Amino acid sequence: MKITAAVFYAPHTPFTVESLDLQPPQAGEVLVKMAAAGVCHSDWHLMTGATNHPLPVVPGHEGAGIVEAVGAGVTRLQPGDHVALNWAPSCGHCFYCLRGRPSLCQTYVEPIWAGTMLDGTTRLTKNGQAVYHFSALACFADYVVVPDVCCVPLPKAVPFEIAALIGCAVTTGVGAVLNTAKVEPGSSVVVIGAGGVGLSVIMGAKLAGAAQIIALDAHEAKGDMALAFGATDFLLNRPETNDAVRGLTGGRGADYVFEAVGIPVLQEQSLELTRPGGTAVLVGISPMGSGTNLPGAILTRQEKTVTGSYYGTANTARDFPLYADLYQKGKLDLDRLISKKYPLEKINEAYADMLRACKRIIS
Repeated sequence: MKITAAVFYAPHTPFTVESLDLQPPQAGEVLVKMAAAGVCHSDWHLMTGATNHPLPVVPGHEGAGIVEAVGAGVTRLQPGDHVALNWAPSCGHCFYCLRGRPSLCQTYVEPIWAGTMLDGTTRLTKNGQAVYHFSALACFADYVVVPDVCCVPLPKAVPFEIAALIGCAVTTGVGAVLNTAKVEPGSSVVVIGAGGVGLSVIMGAKLAGAAQIIALDAHEAKGDMALAFGATDFLLNRPETNDAVRGLTGGRGADYVFEAVGIPVLQEQSLELTRPGGTAVLVGISPMGSGTNLPGAILTRQEKTVTGSYYGTANTARDFPLYADLYQKGKLDLDRLISKKYPLEKINEAYADMLRACKRIIS
């Protein structure tokens, strides 16, 4: 079938919205009519060259839609189901899945980074030549074929835009708090970066019962937003900010510090803001090949813990419905994450605006 998709050909060049050929779903695959896709920095990393990937590729890894058709062997989904898409599918039987860490599943890592379906081939072509799928999803299109394990059914009452955000930003941020760090009630929390993921961390910290949630960002405009999502304090991230944070936390630093941007200097700052015995959680994705200086003497003498959080240590079959339920009960204020909606044809405008704002949605 012919579809319309945003194709990315080379770093530092804009997306090209054009017609591609999409093959029908094969065994274990699903055809989904896209209804919404989030505009996320992880796709932007392709444009800057910070993430290497086979090209040309259709980006987009934060999406939701309606099941149109299923391939052979797919029994848990049927046409008409509303689904949020999971960009880290898990097999359920590898070393990591069996130990409750499906976001680290080793079975599907190779094909996902190769830009293919799980069988090593693509369903997208242009003039007979392969076009690759980003994160096995390729959400920036009007239709996609994805592995059935990437589809998580959600109630039809959940808006597609919200389901799309649950598919990445919300799961990454809230999950970092609840699953990775397991923040305890009454704790002090610092969140570096108040974008979509950082705001989701703030919501997760509030949900976990943190007594103090200090948000840091380089842009003053993020302050009101961070406070509205549950931060108790907002500070512009400047050279004197570390002292200000210590002043707010009894001179010690915070129990938990979440770095939600992916910049090495901010990762180093997260360790400085963590109290002795506390935990720094690296949530943002850094450019490939970058390095972060985390001094071993401080880690040892002050017993600080540094941990990564990939996709919020998610079990998406469990967590997507949980976050959708919390949204429906008013415990996760996800509507305010969306600042503007765009048609697919204006994706380059959406990304230009993304650098100046919060979350955007292609619908």
